[in-house]
Amino acid sequence: MKDKKSFTNKIGDFLAGKGFYVVLFICTAVIGVSAWILLSTGSGTDADTLTEAPGGQEVMATGEIADALVTDAAESRAEETPAPPSPTAKPSPSPSPSPSIAPSAKPEDNKPASAIQSEDTEPAMTKEPVFVWPLMGEIKTGYAVDELVYSKTMADWRTHDGIDIAGDLGAKVMAAADGTVADVRTDDLLGTVVVIDHGNGLQSIYANLTAAPVVKTGDKVAMGAVIGAVGDTAIGEANEVTHLHFAMTKDGQPVNPIDYLPKR
Repeated sequence: MKDKKSFTNKIGDFLAGKGFYVVLFICTAVIGVSAWILLSTGSGTDADTLTEAPGGQEVMATGEIADALVTDAAESRAEETPAPPSPTAKPSPSPSPSPSIAPSAKPEDNKPASAIQSEDTEPAMTKEPVFVWPLMGEIKTGYAVDELVYSKTMADWRTHDGIDIAGDLGAKVMAAADGTVADVRTDDLLGTVVVIDHGNGLQSIYANLTAAPVVKTGDKVAMGAVIGAVGDTAIGEANEVTHLHFAMTKDGQPVNPIDYLPKR
């Protein structure tokens, strides 16, 4: 009992001498532990830290998840909200043109556009005539304007602007193509001559015919129509065999009839 009292006395003495410091230490420790707990709790909810989840994966702390959710929601609302339409300027009304008095319609105004165009802008197209032989026979003298040929009748060398087709006296002579009789005359050297105009500047000339052809100036003749007969009226070719002197011109210039007649 004496020992126990003695131990109690010792504690009392110790507390009496240094008790103030012990109490201060304990209070400081309690305050520090409380502050550490508070700081640990706050950093778990507010700080942008990562914690390691089971399995070694890093996950976002609670505070960062909340911030991310708020940000995503705000962006989603921004995308879903349509932008207000921009104001468009209203067109100003343009002044209407003052009425004008239309000119009176002309007779050609009632024609179709195609007909007017055809008459005003498209030249009249004529088909090239088709030719046939005016007389079937052997060619005795050919076309020669670039060289001289000997004339038995004239006993000289001269050009020959047509072809001489042999034929019996009185053999029928036909129009080489459709046309209009442009002239019927008597030539000093070629005798009775008939000229037929075929259009496009082409004319055919039939000479050494009988004195009385069956056509006259202005007659319309068809290809193959009889216009006369082989005669002996051409004084300039009197020493040649009986024949038809057949020539052609293009725009007044002699051309080779062979170029227009069909081959035979």
